[in-house]
Amino acid sequence: MSDARILVVDDDPQIRRVMRMTLVSHGYMVSDVRNGEEALEAVRNEKYDLVLLDINMPGIGGLEACRLIRASSEIPIIVLTVRSAEKDKVEALDAGADDYVTKPFGTPELLARIRAALRRAPLLAEGLPEALSLGDLEINFSTRRVLNGKVEFSLTPKEVDLLRCLAANRNSPVPHTKLLQTIWGPDYGDEVEYLRVFVNHLRKKIERDPSNPRYLLTVPRVGYQLQVPPKR
Repeated sequence: MSDARILVVDDDPQIRRVMRMTLVSHGYMVSDVRNGEEALEAVRNEKYDLVLLDINMPGIGGLEACRLIRASSEIPIIVLTVRSAEKDKVEALDAGADDYVTKPFGTPELLARIRAALRRAPLLAEGLPEALSLGDLEINFSTRRVLNGKVEFSLTPKEVDLLRCLAANRNSPVPHTKLLQTIWGPDYGDEVEYLRVFVNHLRKKIERDPSNPRYLLTVPRVGYQLQVPPKR
């Protein structure tokens, strides 16, 4: 997807200029804005394939802009920040980001993260059904909807990819590394906090009691498992 449209959001004009030149030289179509307010307007008025969003900006900060974009759009969002602590990554992912890149970063790393964000997970298992029933829970992968009793939730693309990978290996533990590399790409493997955030989001949608899950189980020091009860 080298012809993808990317929106760069950063309050530093020099960074915007460098990123625009770099991305355009690799075949991307690039627009740039200087703050969260302009980013929200741009996403409302134009179609983009990905947003590169700086966290530290005046006005509407990057995290709030991320939340607001995610509330109305499934566009992939990569946040850019000088903060590298795990809690900062978790905060960004909780706000709706798909990925997190710490400044300063090299061009090859940024381009790899962009390719990973633009690439959807491959078909994870031939013959995997488009819907899955777990007791009174119905998961529809095609429509990205969950019916939990009488409550319906929508799923983000990353949540669907995670559930598909777990469903393809139902009732068996799936290691962290396999989940990360299947869903985010081969350059990933150590970003376990990504999985924790997305699993927590999923449990709020598919579990009656997210703190005591029946279906989406943690396998200590290994990964996660989707427990599918036998059909009666």
